[in-house]
Amino acid sequence: MRKVGFFRSIHLKFVLIYVLLIALAMQIIGVYFVRELEETLVTNFTESIIDRLGPLEYSVIEELDADIQGNRTEEDGPLASTIEVLLRGLDSDDINEVRVVDARSRIIGAWSSDENNEPVIGQRMTDSLVQEALDGVGAGTEIKPNQTFVDQDDPDLGRIWVVTSPLISNVNGEVIGSVYIESKVEKVYTQMNDINSILAGGTAISLVITAILGVLLAQTITRPISEMRKQALAMSKGNFSRKVKVYGYDEIGQLAITFNNLTKRLQEAQATTEGERRKLSSVLSFMTDGVIATDRRGRVILINDPAAGLLNVSRETVLSQSITDLLGVEEEFTFDDLLNQKDSVILNFSTPGRPYVLRANFSIIQKETGFVNGLIAVLHDITEQEKIDAERREFVANVSHELRTPLTTMRSYLEALAEGAWEDKEIAPQFLNVTQTETERMIRLVNDLLQLSKMDSRDYRLNKDWVNFIDFFQRIIDRFEMGRSQNVTFKTKLPNELLYVEIDTDKMTQVLDNIISNALKYSPDGGQLRFKVEKKEREKEIVVSVADQGMGIPRENVKNIFERFYRVDKARTRQLGGTGLGLAIAKEMITAHGGRIWASSVEGRGTTIYFTLPYDPTNEDEWS
Repeated sequence: MRKVGFFRSIHLKFVLIYVLLIALAMQIIGVYFVRELEETLVTNFTESIIDRLGPLEYSVIEELDADIQGNRTEEDGPLASTIEVLLRGLDSDDINEVRVVDARSRIIGAWSSDENNEPVIGQRMTDSLVQEALDGVGAGTEIKPNQTFVDQDDPDLGRIWVVTSPLISNVNGEVIGSVYIESKVEKVYTQMNDINSILAGGTAISLVITAILGVLLAQTITRPISEMRKQALAMSKGNFSRKVKVYGYDEIGQLAITFNNLTKRLQEAQATTEGERRKLSSVLSFMTDGVIATDRRGRVILINDPAAGLLNVSRETVLSQSITDLLGVEEEFTFDDLLNQKDSVILNFSTPGRPYVLRANFSIIQKETGFVNGLIAVLHDITEQEKIDAERREFVANVSHELRTPLTTMRSYLEALAEGAWEDKEIAPQFLNVTQTETERMIRLVNDLLQLSKMDSRDYRLNKDWVNFIDFFQRIIDRFEMGRSQNVTFKTKLPNELLYVEIDTDKMTQVLDNIISNALKYSPDGGQLRFKVEKKEREKEIVVSVADQGMGIPRENVKNIFERFYRVDKARTRQLGGTGLGLAIAKEMITAHGGRIWASSVEGRGTTIYFTLPYDPTNEDEWS
């Protein structure tokens, strides 16, 4: 799972936004608060100085008026001493120095908080504010550095507030002097610095607390979002078992609940889709027919195992291959031709030694809009069907041929008899004998066909009974040995024990009659027939064999002798009266008994027919 870096996480973004908003708010509040507080402190400071300046001005004006009018006595003392006494009344930590100047800009009185200052009485003041006050401009104020204490380290002496006020005579209303005051305004700014420091510290503390609270608060938002992110990543990998924890029922909590519901719906939808996919996969896998699907360009996108088996290809090699190349019809059809193909297409993959025919049916994959999205091809193996059709055609031809030959012969002889040969006492009996022989031949053929027809019917039943096969087989051998006409010897090799098998004696008699009759027909004069029965307890069966010393059968024809109407030597078979159905009937009957039948032969040395019958040794005790 890919992890999100801390500096890229939404958690940090929430905290940063929260802290930046608080910092911005604190900055705006701090700037406004400091500015307003500074104005208030400075205003309060100046007003307090000016409020105390009023009574001083009144007292100084009276002394100056008295001095100008000559009303002062020796008891009053010098004017400078009187004014100095008045100025001392302003003694305060806020005032640095106070001077009284007469109309000629000479200092007539002074007081300083610094006792080390030299007296300035009688000196002329050139300060511009003092001159403006003496000129009648009015009171003036100014904040400026304290040049007297500029080299000292005391921060309280860094700036001073200077205020001047004209002294107007109560007698004639003229300006008779001015008051000059230097106050320690630096204390106000020092207080502001302390307040700023406190405000900065409070802001820092509040930001730290805000950051901590922001982390805690952001977790309430980011934790569910982080869980939903993990769930989304798990869902992308197909894991729908996880659930997002719901921490509350606010909008994010509702989102988490909705997300869990969505997960459940997706899980159900995936389960349904997976179930349908498995059903489809099972249907495609276990279909006996092959299925091939293509895209809209005719490239193979799906092929099931039966189709791969029918075409003898591997699924990996044919994906994305053109369907026309896969089916081997690229010379006859294009993909567009297959889209419009309504009839089945026969695919003949037969070789000289192995017939193999497939039938392909095509269906278009089409959207609701009519857009062709691909093609479905369904393959059927019709090799057996074609073989059955060929056998049916061959069967009809063989039956027609077998019936036509005796019928033609009979017609010829009957026509001859009708034309007068019946009157010839020597020829007529011969003609009638031939006609009788051909009639019996047709009867045997019809009986054999009826027998095969009954065995092919689903209603065919065997009348089985438990029989000692050794005695049963010996009686049939004895019957043939007594009725043989040619010079052929019989040799038997039968067990001395009782072998009970469950068989239909009539049908098994017919099987052995057909096999032994064929062996006698093809045995040469002086030949030998060997009969053998062998018990195989492990396989729970007995093996019966009948061997002759006839001409034998070519190796390539041995596997075909149990087919209907098959003859190795047709001329000799007809000469001996065979129908070509005896071994076919024997095979059907042995198969109905649950056994097998086969042959081995060496050309020129003879043929051996084998067949098996089920044998259960546990039944011996019951019959013994």
